[in-house]
Amino acid sequence: MSVSVSHLPSSLVLLGAGKMGGAMLEGWLAQGMPPAGVTILDPRPSEDMERLCRDRGIALNPAAPRPPEVLVLAVKPQLLDDAAKDLNRLVGPQTLIVSILAGKTIGDLRKRLPAAHAVVRAMPNLPASIGRGATGAAASDDVSEAQRLVADNLLKSVGVVEWLPSEDLIDAVTALSGSGPAYVFHLVECLAEAGIAAGLPADLAQRLARATVTGAGELLFQSELSPETLRQNVTSPGGTTAAGLQVLMADPGGLKALMKSTVAAAKTRAEELAG
Repeated sequence: MSVSVSHLPSSLVLLGAGKMGGAMLEGWLAQGMPPAGVTILDPRPSEDMERLCRDRGIALNPAAPRPPEVLVLAVKPQLLDDAAKDLNRLVGPQTLIVSILAGKTIGDLRKRLPAAHAVVRAMPNLPASIGRGATGAAASDDVSEAQRLVADNLLKSVGVVEWLPSEDLIDAVTALSGSGPAYVFHLVECLAEAGIAAGLPADLAQRLARATVTGAGELLFQSELSPETLRQNVTSPGGTTAAGLQVLMADPGGLKALMKSTVAAAKTRAEELAG
């Protein structure tokens, strides 16, 4: 996804270069962000990350990093408290903080980082690792339009970004798109098992289930039609698909009710983890 290089920060510190942080870094570099402006702080960087930093001239764990234009928090949430003291020294008056820490509210971040003013809280998902992520983001009142544009470009480098009218919606985003890839992966598992139960060899059922879900997802991605219209287009009256959908769309007990319960449970857990 193309972003404007002029709206990428001139200096950025990334705390945590694991799977998600590393995916975001790759996206920023691909969009033209100068490697010399990036600093990575990670106590246990992978060999691949060490190699990337060495090859691209990215500073890795320097002794005295300077306050950047943007500070991106991508460590595990439980590691924030230990890192907060050192991090606070990196927050200058104009530093924008972009956090992808699950369960850590803007208020939580400000308590741990008293110098922080402008904060964007974001929730990406795993497909960000291949540039096809879905991210929900919310900004504090101190975030300027220019800073919001910078955050938007950073997050767009790994997929689609939806700006939320309120941080209160983050837990729902976490439950839907944040956790959603796992629901889809489990759908593939269940579809394959159903194929086996219908008589297919296990390896064949696995391949067909995987190809069916990835193909349908790509069709949905490329099409301007709604999911409802696409479903209707593939469903002939009285045909095999219609027979299967009668089970999936049963009321009560169909897929709609199950997904509502699934997302509700994930949202409740996200609320419990806040703090």
